[in-house]
Amino acid sequence: MSAGRGNNTGVLALLILVLAVVILIALGAAVVGFAIKLFVWLLVGLAIGALARLILPGLQPIGLLRTALLGAAGALGGGILGDALDAGGFLQFVMAVLIAAILVVLFGGAGRKGSRSRAPARVR
Repeated sequence: MSAGRGNNTGVLALLILVLAVVILIALGAAVVGFAIKLFVWLLVGLAIGALARLILPGLQPIGLLRTALLGAAGALGGGILGDALDAGGFLQFVMAVLIAAILVVLFGGAGRKGSRSRAPARVR
């Protein structure tokens, strides 16, 4: 009788091990899928920053690098928010552009206040 009981314990341990491996693979696939989605939104953010500047009226005194970084932040924010709200791809894109535009307004000219407000002095 004791030989049968030991065999059942081994089968149960193997079943638990297989179940744990399947759960880890499923969780890993979900994490990798989410990481890939974030990377895509980061790349799309480069274009979204330019679109955010285009929809804002007037001159934004920021450079290309800051525009790209703010666009990437807006794209990540819009992608995460849209994913959390289970929105479609187009709505995620619109949210990303709006968030990037808000970021350009908030942080766009913070580094160079007043640098373009005055004309340079002329030397005679």
